[in-house]
Amino acid sequence: MAHVFAANDDGPRANASLSKAERGAFDNLILLCSLCHTIIDKALQEYPDDLILRWKRSHAERLRALFGVTRFNSRGEALAAIQPLLRENRQIFEDYGPHINAAKNPESGAAERWKRKVLEKIIPNNRRVLAQLDANRHLLGAGEDVTVEKFRQHIDDLEARHIEDCRDGAAQFPAEMATVLKD
Repeated sequence: MAHVFAANDDGPRANASLSKAERGAFDNLILLCSLCHTIIDKALQEYPDDLILRWKRSHAERLRALFGVTRFNSRGEALAAIQPLLRENRQIFEDYGPHINAAKNPESGAAERWKRKVLEKIIPNNRRVLAQLDANRHLLGAGEDVTVEKFRQHIDDLEARHIEDCRDGAAQFPAEMATVLKD
């Protein structure tokens, strides 16, 4: 982990106007191998702070594009991005969830179908929805940030159950997700 602007006033690319908190903040950090970290800290003219910050922004944009995450300008655009994923998950739950009649019969294979659907569709869809919501926090209204955090805990518990086989209690899908980003 390298600092764009040095953590101390006497380090490479030092910026005395930054507070200690700003120097240690995510926006001032970049992940580099130890060799590259040394190279850029010793060649300040070749690697100015604006170049390093451009690297960081470019890398973040490539990752967002790779995973289909977009920062939107309106709540409607963000909602349009997550609604199909939430709708698909809801339909899978309705058709295959543990509440269906077939799930009561251990010979039906319903539990195996449900687990496969959770692993192949629901968890990846949930991760995409959460990534979109995180990228668009600036669009969230009052209380919606709490709903997003409840959703995050639901995802974590769902993954613990279906990937790690943790059978402890789990946070349920927050009903408030039905109104997130809706005006």
